[in-house]
Amino acid sequence: MIMNLRFFKYQCAGNDFILLDARESGINLSKEQIRLICDRNFGIGADGLMYLEPPRHEGDHFYMVYFNADGSESSMCGNGGLCISKFATDQGLVTVRLQFHAIDGPHWAEVRGESVALGMIDVPGVVESHGAFFVDTGSPHHVVVADTHQDDFIAFARPLRDAYGEDGCNINSLVALEHGFSIRTFERGVENETLACGTGAVAAAMVAVHNGLANVPVHLKALGGELIVSFEGSGPFTSVVLEGPAQYSFEGYWKG
Repeated sequence: MIMNLRFFKYQCAGNDFILLDARESGINLSKEQIRLICDRNFGIGADGLMYLEPPRHEGDHFYMVYFNADGSESSMCGNGGLCISKFATDQGLVTVRLQFHAIDGPHWAEVRGESVALGMIDVPGVVESHGAFFVDTGSPHHVVVADTHQDDFIAFARPLRDAYGEDGCNINSLVALEHGFSIRTFERGVENETLACGTGAVAAAMVAVHNGLANVPVHLKALGGELIVSFEGSGPFTSVVLEGPAQYSFEGYWKG
């Protein structure tokens, strides 16, 4: 069967996603199809793919379904949440404030042009793990605080990713700057370093505050741009907000 699938491409700080509007006609791509569409050589190319689905909870505007580039359905993606919120407003769903659920629970978002603020779930705290720190911000993150980033970050991250078992863990390196922090992230499911990671930025900000290295808001410079994280408390963390730029890239039709 030949598909004629309309898609939209968005990015947040270089973390790029394929958006599909599944509100009226259900879309059920296979894992292999998603992997091919996200492939940067043979497909459209993206770090992940999302469905904008009808709401499943009263008072919501939509439901967010997120898939990794390898085709597996993923835990929460923060930058994906920023992009799907921008996409929803671009589709005329609502002008400014959105309510939606994702796999990890309820979220809100406020879209101000290309800047989006996203309400994240509460986080119990930071725990020590494998010689560094672990935080679950809707996705699991291992955070290493270092003076400089590792010479070969990907080679450094891969064994740590596998140390968390079959499902693995996202790996982050956090380095203090004069103003804010530099962050690099290896994402499971992509199985590579990405230019930014929203849930990773939230985890790293919490580790920084937990260790007395920063006060909120925490500014994090990823390879693809800047993200800002704020919250209350030092563990547990509440009123968690991720802010970043969500931008439309292009749209088209996938025939496969």
